[in-house]
Amino acid sequence: MSDHTRAQRPEAAPFTERTPRVVAARRLTRRPGRDRAEQFLAEGAQAVREALAWSAAGRGRVHELFVTDTAADRNPSILRTAHDDGVRVTSVTDKAAAGLSETVTPQGIIAVCDPVDVPLADALRGSPRLVAVLHGVTDPGNAGTVVRVADAAGADAVVFAGDTVDPHNGKCVRASTGSVFHLPISRVRDADEVFEACRTAGLALVAADGYATDDLDTADQRGDLGHPTAWVFGSEAHGLPDAVVASLDTSLKVPIYGAAESLNLATAAAVCLYASARALRHKG
Repeated sequence: MSDHTRAQRPEAAPFTERTPRVVAARRLTRRPGRDRAEQFLAEGAQAVREALAWSAAGRGRVHELFVTDTAADRNPSILRTAHDDGVRVTSVTDKAAAGLSETVTPQGIIAVCDPVDVPLADALRGSPRLVAVLHGVTDPGNAGTVVRVADAAGADAVVFAGDTVDPHNGKCVRASTGSVFHLPISRVRDADEVFEACRTAGLALVAADGYATDDLDTADQRGDLGHPTAWVFGSEAHGLPDAVVASLDTSLKVPIYGAAESLNLATAAAVCLYASARALRHKG
């Protein structure tokens, strides 16, 4: 680590995996620990960079940055930003960083952050035009990828409804490539509350359902996709329960033109969200 970087932190030697602050941070790799501390970890240069921008914008707080010597040398601009923003930068050993990571090849730079989720009313404030609702999605990689897709498609919010993976799960945060810090995210255990709030916000509830009668092409030809929409996506393994599909305003499937049996959740979500985003942009 350079002399300039060392001057930014008070610790004379890197923290180890046994140092109390590292031990406390390691508890954030599990949901109970995150819930108790009301903090989570964002790992990797891209996620940390976005976390610091999110913190600087006043939308949350980055409490501490753990970094190995190698990662510090690779990311001097991130450390300068953290120092300028008053974020504590703590040097850690490679083994300590590995204990804070859920990846096979840790990147050696980890931020301790406030939760990103906001109340449902805040996520749906104003006049949202496009919202992604994840219902019963348990795979963190898929959930994080949908957040990334929603961000790229210009969605107004992502809502985690029902018994769904924690958006602060390490794999979910990584899969989002920093998008968890870009758009409002809310999580609500009661899915019916989510659906009611979406309707109140003026959103049509559309189930992404591989067994639907109508598909995206038909809906697009009718002009249905040009209306404010909350797309509801179910789990990879089971999709949406029949009762949930029946309770929504309509259901649509992604047309399959080739021989593939189906699309995975993240890919289907990308097709659906972009179809709506394109229609909404054309409508103005």
